[in-house]
Amino acid sequence: MTIRQAPIKQAMVLAAGLGTRMRPVTDTMPKPLVRIDGKPMIDYALDALRDAGVERAVVNVHHFADQMEDHLKSYDGLEILISDERGGLMNNGGGIVKGLKLLDREPIFVMNADLFWIGEKPGMPTNLERLAGFFDPDRMDMAMLCVRIEDTTGHNGVRDFSMAPDGRLTRYRDDPSNPVVYAGAFAMKPSFLDDAPTEAFNINIYFDKAIAHGRLYGMMLEGHWLTVGTPEAIGEAEDTIRRFRASV
Repeated sequence: MTIRQAPIKQAMVLAAGLGTRMRPVTDTMPKPLVRIDGKPMIDYALDALRDAGVERAVVNVHHFADQMEDHLKSYDGLEILISDERGGLMNNGGGIVKGLKLLDREPIFVMNADLFWIGEKPGMPTNLERLAGFFDPDRMDMAMLCVRIEDTTGHNGVRDFSMAPDGRLTRYRDDPSNPVVYAGAFAMKPSFLDDAPTEAFNINIYFDKAIAHGRLYGMMLEGHWLTVGTPEAIGEAEDTIRRFRASV
């Protein structure tokens, strides 16, 4: 599929979770600030957004929110706005809806703060730049970054979707023909959530809504995707990063 030039300038980063599986590390700090190869996890997401030309990002905070705010104040390269969930977690869907109030109505990236990728080719468009070009709001409600299971580290093995040749996604349970994993980043227009609840809810409701209308699409990630859910997974992720660095 031809990639159009359609830069996305704003983003929402989901960073408010409790990180319970990462305990005891997250007994004293928020999961997005856990360092992987010397770098806080959230900085991998913020760097990817910055490198794709994003100018403004909303980050939601809850667990050790003061630590998160202090770190984000020191991040250079993006205008960062805080969506404060100290009063109560909104789940991922409610968190997005709350954060969207701080942004305009233009297309947006949504990213998880604890998932990231490595191995993009220098001098080539980044994964997020490619995703912005792929996203066509006339045909799509959401465009997801997806990855093959064999290109992941730390994943639990669950296949999320099946991808058609044109990128259209269906649930893997309904069509296991070409399994892919959701890589924790998608593009959409904020208007897609105009009818969303104002309380906490799971964004999967809207994934399924887009599927029902044939308007959920995916694009394959270039490189290798990492998720770090437990203290033991930190070392595994760092070993993977070192292997990729050595192979360059």
